[in-house]
Amino acid sequence: MAGKTAFETKYGFARKDVRLDNWRLRPFSQWSFQNVGELVPSAHVAAAPNGEEQARSLGSLLGEKVSLAGGSETVEAFLKRSDTDGLAIMKGGRLVGDWWAPHMPFGQRHIIFSISKSVTAVLAGILEGEGVFDAEAPVTQYLPEAKGSAYGDASVRNVLDMNVSLDFEEAYLDPESAFARYRRATLWNPGGGSESLAAFLFTLPRLAEPHGQTYRYRSPNSDVLGILIERASGKRVSDLLSEKLWLPLGAASEMSVTVDMEGTARTAGGMSMTPRDLARIGEMMRQGGAANGRQIVPEAWVRDTVAAGGSYEAWQRGTMAFLFPKGRYRNKWYQMGTASGAFCGIGIHGQWLYVNPKAEVVIAKMSSQPEPVDDRLDVELVAFFEALSTMV
Repeated sequence: MAGKTAFETKYGFARKDVRLDNWRLRPFSQWSFQNVGELVPSAHVAAAPNGEEQARSLGSLLGEKVSLAGGSETVEAFLKRSDTDGLAIMKGGRLVGDWWAPHMPFGQRHIIFSISKSVTAVLAGILEGEGVFDAEAPVTQYLPEAKGSAYGDASVRNVLDMNVSLDFEEAYLDPESAFARYRRATLWNPGGGSESLAAFLFTLPRLAEPHGQTYRYRSPNSDVLGILIERASGKRVSDLLSEKLWLPLGAASEMSVTVDMEGTARTAGGMSMTPRDLARIGEMMRQGGAANGRQIVPEAWVRDTVAAGGSYEAWQRGTMAFLFPKGRYRNKWYQMGTASGAFCGIGIHGQWLYVNPKAEVVIAKMSSQPEPVDDRLDVELVAFFEALSTMV
């Protein structure tokens, strides 16, 4: 009998065992979250060559203790317990260091799931600053085909702030739900290819409640945003990412975004990048939209996104107020409502981009948590990021 391949020895399963029907489940996610492009069609965004990056250890920081609800444990122990695959920390614009799990090579791309929403909103902010995109316009100004759907009488602002009165549930684990049909349309689940993402989106019904009243986390809104900015600009999302963000940012590695049968980008959750490049996005936001000596996104847009804008009342009516009791949501970024002015992007299975302006700290964490959503762990993660910000 033949021995195990190097792949099987490293991961404990064979590559052929990873399929569309299981790629988001453990143990397969420890490989698939780094290799989404082998499973789902993807568009690639090249980086500017600037030399190969070298790993930098977090050193003694890993052995320092943090106090969380369950007691005290070392930084490294918590990273392992929270299924971290890769981590990058910056302070004052400089790299503090990296951490990566044995199954994730340094410099490997990893899916960021719903932090993709936050990145897409940055594109919208750039286009708004150029006068190409109007955040206050009705959706139908750009997408007449949205008439008759939940988006037919919604504004782009409703889409950006996740307060469309949309009759849709994020039922991640229900194979018979509308959410499963949504994932087939994105080619993320078996059986896709008969209905495009856009065709699916514009069949979604609305609730009776007026738009704008309640924060409702609904991923289709962010795919609609991607289609909106493509229609407004006349360019594909992947091209916009390259021209407007990735090259100006000075990203060190290629990124990618999954696409559907028509090439429409999954802007709600399909982006993959390295932890360091994700941290660079957070640092740009901390610097008011600037990086590499140039203004990438307007400073006024960033200030509105991370500090000034958003409805506290709409947030309180939503289902995530337990995580950020004084929080708000604006332009697909979370204002955490803490004294530090911290803000973040969050993705399922443990993806985080945490920015603490007061401490000048940015933390990018990529993970393969077994459950899509783990409320108890999320509360611990917020406390962990706040504690870590005081330690670096």
